[in-house]
Amino acid sequence: MPRPKSDKIARFSVSLPESLLDELDEMVERRGYQSRSQAVAALARDGLVEFATQLGTATVAGTINLVYDHTQKGLQARLAAIQHRYYLMVVTSMHVHLEDHNYMEVLLVQGPAQKLRQLADELITTRGVKQGKLTLTATAMPPLL
Repeated sequence: MPRPKSDKIARFSVSLPESLLDELDEMVERRGYQSRSQAVAALARDGLVEFATQLGTATVAGTINLVYDHTQKGLQARLAAIQHRYYLMVVTSMHVHLEDHNYMEVLLVQGPAQKLRQLADELITTRGVKQGKLTLTATAMPPLL
């Protein structure tokens, strides 16, 4: 994720137990980070996303992934009705055919984290949905209009 041009680098020191530093170094190596700083920045971003979602008021972007049996009577209509109630938050969606009768639907969403969680919960708990997950980012998309 590139930094905005005006975002200057700030240096600070961190003290960690040796065992935690060893784990950090292993993560840096396995994930292919270029440095500890890059890894710590990624961890900080993840923590800030989690913090924003706990507060529930920050506008964020994300995805809702659903897996369901498209042959279940009325399921697609129920999922569409839920999405229509939240139409200002659902930017776009797509589905792909998986094995057997399963679809995977991916919704790109944006809005207050608390409302996105509410939308995801309604979709995921709809009878017939086999699996679902909400994933949020640290920032929002630019305005669409």
